[in-house]
Amino acid sequence: MNLEEYFARTGYKGSLEKQDLETLTDIFQHHIRAVPFENLSIHCGEKITLELEHVYNKIVRRKRGGWCMENNQLLGWVLKRLGYDASFLGAYVFNPHQNAYATIMTHLLVKVVIDSKAYIVDGGFGVSYQMWQPMELVSGKDQPQAPGVFRFTEKNAIWYLEKMRRKQYIPNQNFSNSDLLEKKECRKVYMFSLEPRTVEDFRFQCTYLQTSPDSLFTKKSICTLQTTDGFQALIGWTLTETTYNYKENMDLVEFITLEDEEVEKTLKEKFNITLDRKLVPMNIKGFYTI
Repeated sequence: MNLEEYFARTGYKGSLEKQDLETLTDIFQHHIRAVPFENLSIHCGEKITLELEHVYNKIVRRKRGGWCMENNQLLGWVLKRLGYDASFLGAYVFNPHQNAYATIMTHLLVKVVIDSKAYIVDGGFGVSYQMWQPMELVSGKDQPQAPGVFRFTEKNAIWYLEKMRRKQYIPNQNFSNSDLLEKKECRKVYMFSLEPRTVEDFRFQCTYLQTSPDSLFTKKSICTLQTTDGFQALIGWTLTETTYNYKENMDLVEFITLEDEEVEKTLKEKFNITLDRKLVPMNIKGFYTI
């Protein structure tokens, strides 16, 4: 494993000497635009494991993506190797369908401290809730980014992330009531504490999320990737392409339904993913919003 190979994968060619916010942001944005958030392994008969070397080989050498425990673990390793003060935290994801936060800590994220200021760096959430810049860990401050306005609030040592989106224009009205669309303009994303975590804290969750019939990830095949002006998402057979702020305070959300034979071609063309095994697309009705 080496940094040069990782940066060749993400296309980053900037400075590696400075451990400042500008460099962190640049490295982070190259990661989220090159490495998809995806769970395709579950739907093509592969097991997801958390050993760093396995994650590195999958994302860097096989040019795949991964979910938060893979993406953010790799990103954390890169930042630590570069000399950043980086550590892992664990979050409980909000489920709008149940209007409650999960009872299991399933989301791994990275905290980075620069000049005594703490930032959250999360390259493993995907779709429209994927932050594009490190977020300063301050309570009650609106932090506008291209995807929308993010905000942390803190109460009794628990931090909450929420996001305010723009209005949405959906040309294909067949999808105007799709369960893939976020209906609320302000949405809770997850909650977390500042207790340091290790990858070991996520072993059970990694197994649970890829085996339990109650897991979102066994119900849906998901692949999403950020672009320079929005993001793309393939969930089951539905391809979504979102352009942020294509008109004043309005995002463009375009939907296409693919045929079986178009899925693998789309993965290659849109996400630069070639799978070793046959993918069985899945989209059981349930909650996964964009």
